[in-house]
Amino acid sequence: MSQSHSRVEPNLIDDELVQKAIEEQCPEDIGMLLKMEGINFKDVTELQLSFRNILQVDNLWQLENLTKLQLDNNIIEKIEGLESLVHLVWLDLSFNNIEVIEGLDTLVKLQDLSLYNNRISKIEHMDTLQELQILSIGKNNLASLEDMIYLRKLKNLRTLSLTGNPLCQDEQYPLFVVASLPDLMYLDFELVSDTTREAAVLKYQDLIEPLESEEAQALAQLEEKQAKQKELEYHKTAFVEHLNGSFLFDSMYAEDPEAAKLAYLPGVGDLLQAYRQEFVSVCENLFNFGLKEHEKREAEVSDFHTSLQEALTANQQEGRKIILDFEHQSSRMLDEIHNASSKDIAESKQAEYQQDILQLSEALMTLEMLVADQVEELLKDFESNIAAIASTFIEDVKGIMTQCRDLENRHHEKLLEISINTLEKLLKNELHEDLPDDVRMLLMDKPSLVNTLNASHHIRLLKINLRESDILCSTYRWQASVTEQAFQEEVDRNRERVREIVQYIDNLQEELDNLRELGDNAAGLL
Repeated sequence: MSQSHSRVEPNLIDDELVQKAIEEQCPEDIGMLLKMEGINFKDVTELQLSFRNILQVDNLWQLENLTKLQLDNNIIEKIEGLESLVHLVWLDLSFNNIEVIEGLDTLVKLQDLSLYNNRISKIEHMDTLQELQILSIGKNNLASLEDMIYLRKLKNLRTLSLTGNPLCQDEQYPLFVVASLPDLMYLDFELVSDTTREAAVLKYQDLIEPLESEEAQALAQLEEKQAKQKELEYHKTAFVEHLNGSFLFDSMYAEDPEAAKLAYLPGVGDLLQAYRQEFVSVCENLFNFGLKEHEKREAEVSDFHTSLQEALTANQQEGRKIILDFEHQSSRMLDEIHNASSKDIAESKQAEYQQDILQLSEALMTLEMLVADQVEELLKDFESNIAAIASTFIEDVKGIMTQCRDLENRHHEKLLEISINTLEKLLKNELHEDLPDDVRMLLMDKPSLVNTLNASHHIRLLKINLRESDILCSTYRWQASVTEQAFQEEVDRNRERVREIVQYIDNLQEELDNLRELGDNAAGLL
């Protein structure tokens, strides 16, 4: 049972304690070996630290591959120090002094958790434990049946133990738990019967149906959000994210309070609406064009990899045929060497076999050179095609973004004309519209007004230019990365293939050398 550290000298988890625990859980002969050779903590997958008066969980970060951890029967007061143990599947923290469920966020693979016999009064902070199947949390201070509603978040929970908590004193406790957790199979070590499940659903139908409705709505919203995020990621790969609407236009005005004031001038509202409509239309054209070009890029990459795989497959098949033919002949040749009736015949056969090995090496290396040349040609064509596709896309993007700048320039000219005319009317007391004071402040004099309009104009042009630069830079980066990756993959493939050939030939040569040595030894004995 849990202990008070006022009666027991607390212990800390250090390397010495961990090493001792590892040695103890191993068979005696292996434990001795570990003492002599040392322990690589990264190789440890299970660790038992029970009954060690541990007060604070710490210094476990080196055990990053742990899947099972026992910390039961200690004096632990806080769940902490487990962040790096992301592979944990089984965790036992029973018989401690824990008051709050926390520190488990990174343990997303956890399937079995025991918090039995602690001081926990609320079930919380377990949202990330979506793989959890077994939860033992009996003999704590849980008093509210509402905690069962929280456990609905754990969709894989099948076994739950709550015995010994205050909430178990409620006679409706079993039915409430089963109604709240419809997929639960075992409650307090007993199989949930169909009769109990039916009674639970009937009794708490009015409570559960609204919950199910809320969860279905939340799930639909989550799926919609995920679908939008997935769509946005796709748009980003096409370099045209947020161009299928007014995002760029709105961003041009988001940091320009003066533009909002000028919208009060006569005729500016209609002018701005027309500008917005045309600008968004151009952006949507760029968006649709970008998606089509993305498909072209993907198709080009796919075609390249298809052609590459065909070339490599044909080469591999030819290489396997050469090796199979050699191994068929080498089997016969090795038998002849073994069964040679004299040393001279054996040496002759060995020399012949040596020549066969050299010819095999030459054939395989020649075959690799041929496919390397073939792939090099494919890579050159691929690089050229990618460059052409990128260049076409870049030029068209520049053209479309020029349309955006032209629209901004025309809008600026018309806005300037309207603003100056309004200023002149105001100075002549011919302005009949009632303008807000902050708008009238913009119409104090022509130089100030023109400077204000020009500053806003430059801000909007800068937004357009930055968006164009983003698209162009993304395209250049894609062009460089996709070709560099293709070339590097071929370099790696070629090196690996040459290494395989050399290793294979070396093995054959070693086998032949061993035969010679055996023959020489036999001759020496004679």
